[in-house]
Parts: sequence; C-alpha cells; structure tokens
Amino acid sequence: MRDIPSCAQPNETNTMPRFHFLPAYIAAPVLAVLTVSGLAHAQRSADTTFPNRPIRMLVAQAAGGPTDLVARVYASRLSELLGQQIVVDNRPGAGGSIAGDITARAPAEGYTLMVAANGTLAVAPHMIKLSYDARKDLASVALIGNSALGLMVNPQLPANSVKELLALANARPGKINFGSSGQGATSHLAGEYLKMVTGINIVHVPYKGASPALIGVMSGQIEMLISGLSSGMPYVRDKKLRLLAVSSAKRASVVPDVPSMSETIPGYDVTSWYAVLAPASTPLAIIEKLNKASNDAVTSPETKAKLVASGIDIDPITPQQMFAKLSTDYERWGKVVRAAGMKPN
Repeated sequence: MRDIPSCAQPNETNTMPRFHFLPAYIAAPVLAVLTVSGLAHAQRSADTTFPNRPIRMLVAQAAGGPTDLVARVYASRLSELLGQQIVVDNRPGAGGSIAGDITARAPAEGYTLMVAANGTLAVAPHMIKLSYDARKDLASVALIGNSALGLMVNPQLPANSVKELLALANARPGKINFGSSGQGATSHLAGEYLKMVTGINIVHVPYKGASPALIGVMSGQIEMLISGLSSGMPYVRDKKLRLLAVSSAKRASVVPDVPSMSETIPGYDVTSWYAVLAPASTPLAIIEKLNKASNDAVTSPETKAKLVASGIDIDPITPQQMFAKLSTDYERWGKVVRAAGMKPN
C-alpha cells in the first residue's frame, strides 16, 4: 500500500520571492521545514474534515451473497460512527473485478470504498485478466473478519460425514457435482483444493452467485457445495441442507459441534475473509481514520454479535497487516490455480 498522501505544494507566487536572494544553504532548510509543515497540515486537515458527505461502498457480489450480507451489517454501524450515510452499491460480475475497477479509478478521497472477499482479491487475478492489481491500485483499509466455509450437501445424499462423502465420491467418480458462486470464486477453489488433496473426481458447476448455488444444492441440481456459513446457515437450520464440516483448520465458534474438514483431511484449511479497500493514494490520515472506525464498528457488541452469528470471526488489524494478508493469500491461491490447470480468461 502506498504510504502516501498527495502533498499540498507551497504556492510559488507567494513563496519563492522570499528566498530568491537567499543562499542555497539557508533557503533549502527553510523550504524543507515549510514543506513538511504543509504536509502535516494537509494530513491533519483531512483527518479533521473527513467525512463531510455520503460514502459510496461498492460490494463485489450480488445482493444476498455472503459478501453482501457482511457488508450491510458492517456499513450500518460504520455509518453511525462516521456520522455520514454509507450507500451500498452492489456491482457483481467478472469475479468481482467490476467493483474493483470502479474503485481503482475513483478519486482517492475516501468517499469510494469497496468490500470484497479474498475470492475477488486473491483468486480472481489468477483467473481473469484485470485492468488493476489489488496490491498496487487499491489501498488496504481494514479487515471485517474471517469466515470458515461450510461443506454442505443435499439432505438426500447418502453421506453424513466427510469420510462418507469421500467414500461415495470414490465409488462414483465423476458423478458428484459441486457448485460454486462462480469460476475462480473461493468456493470453487475450495472444491479444487479438496480434489487435489484427496484425489477424488468431482465435477465443478459454476453459478452466478452464492444464492443460486445454494438453491442448486437444495433442489438437487448438484450434490454439494463448499460456501460461506453466513448465507448457508439459515438453510441448514431449516434442514434444507446438511452441514458436514467447516473448512477451517479448527472448529468454528458459530457451530462448535460441527467437525472441521482437517479432522478427516489433515492440513485442509480454507477460509474466506472480507476486506475494506479504497483507491490507491488515498491520504494516510483518511486510511487511518477509516481503519479505526472500522475496527470500532466490528468490535461493537451488537455488530460483533450479528457477524459472529453469521459465522464471521472478528480480527481487527492495521492497514499494513491487511495488505500483508492480501499478499500472502494472493501467492497461495496462485499456486492452487496453477496446480489445477486453470488459466486466465
């Protein structure tokens, strides 16, 4: 992330004549002091006045999907803390790249933000040719939280555990379909990763969003799905889906009685996370103010309770830590994509 802000430069008409006749060894230090002072003033001003109008928050997924549900809970509390309306603007499609492209090209003033999952930020770049690089053209602001995915199956499928599902897949090679919210989405890569580490032969069926994929499992169009708990749990509670396991290395706090996939498949660990980003070169003072407000929002009792109930583990971090998390996941999923033989479109 670029450290930052564009500096307010001294007015040459008013400033330069004062130093025109001064020796360089005197003029240079004075100019340096004024420049640093101007920079500090600009940062303090941005921190004091921001925000003074509504903020647009782009969501890189359709309404009703996991990212959208998380973003709306988050935006509600963030709006209260910042004292400005936050307008949620869903821009799904192309692996989330539509929202990312709009954000990358927006004025770097803090009034355009994006909420996206790691599928958009760390997976999609390996699947589609993008006009931007999330690590260079977007500024990491904050982390809303991490979420284990759920391995969910149609209730009619004769499998009540991960072990039974793997046995069934081995007995029916190429006959079991797994859905995802789209080509290159985290739910897709989670299934490809499962194939890689177990050797089972299951077939990927992409949908246009998490909600259609969940409906596909419930209707029997496909047999299984590894997707966000936030959108799947209501159907699990209504027994329209059967939750076999969570994808994280450890059991999730929202469903502590449900085993993790790693208990059957050692080393399997896939989580989704939700980040807040802004255009690159957004002033540091604004990034820091947004980060503090964001961390306050997700740790506030009511908002935290809603997020945890949706399967989100809260993890407040700095912008620098968020950037490191993005970079690490980017490299990791790049290896999985290449190993699975997937190529950018």
